[in-house]
Amino acid sequence: MEGVPAVFPCEKDRAQFQQPASLPGVELYQAHISRYAFEPHTHEAFGIGTIEAGAQHFRYRGTRYTAPVNSLITMNPDELHTGESACDEGWRYQMIYIQPQRMDELTGDRDWWFNEALLTDPRVAQPLSRTLAALWQAESDLARHSLLAELLLQIRPLARMASPGRAGTGHRFDQVRDYLRANLAGPVRLDELAALASLSPWHFLRAFRQHYHVTPHQMLMAFRLYEAKQRLARGEPAASVAAAVGLTDQAHLTRAFASRYGITPGRYQKQVFQP
Repeated sequence: MEGVPAVFPCEKDRAQFQQPASLPGVELYQAHISRYAFEPHTHEAFGIGTIEAGAQHFRYRGTRYTAPVNSLITMNPDELHTGESACDEGWRYQMIYIQPQRMDELTGDRDWWFNEALLTDPRVAQPLSRTLAALWQAESDLARHSLLAELLLQIRPLARMASPGRAGTGHRFDQVRDYLRANLAGPVRLDELAALASLSPWHFLRAFRQHYHVTPHQMLMAFRLYEAKQRLARGEPAASVAAAVGLTDQAHLTRAFASRYGITPGRYQKQVFQP
């Protein structure tokens, strides 16, 4: 798209995605980021990864973390987070994203949950890093399944099988979050969101940001762009994807997608779509 960078503004920054056909519900990611700062975004999947070089700052669930080399990051689904370099040389890292239902199916355990977002222990991070690298390079379905099973065994001791946040009664903003996800393509009004939480618009905005650490609009955009990823991975045309997720046009999708993920929709689709 004319006027839109193909990837990151800094030529040193790069990102690659992979979705092996034999591993549905799983996405692999490798990147080196030096200057780029990721806006709040979400993955409706578990995000598990390691820092290979440099260091990263990220904000997650209201806390700011610094992840040095040989550290392990574990993020739960549907949690908005940011990311930026914590040093001059940036950071190199690799991630695996696993859909919650797929995690349950693969392991036989239900309701996975990570209490800690960051573990700075090379004894844990380095073996997992080697497994992630091998999974990216695997050339057969048997190798991929074997390596994924090994990775799940490595991270199993770090997880618990129930989320305190999911137990019992939900928060008043749960229905607001669900409403945003269910209305990606249509106009969303502040007074409607506030009414769902039984608050005035002013008090709703303050309380929502205090609870989620993002604005309703930032959360809506995160949901829109995550849905765009899913549709692009299925091979849908970018223009159709833009309309389906409530963006103005293909140019709007390209700008927002590249700003959030550091790669254009077209390049992302070429990397992950398998006809």
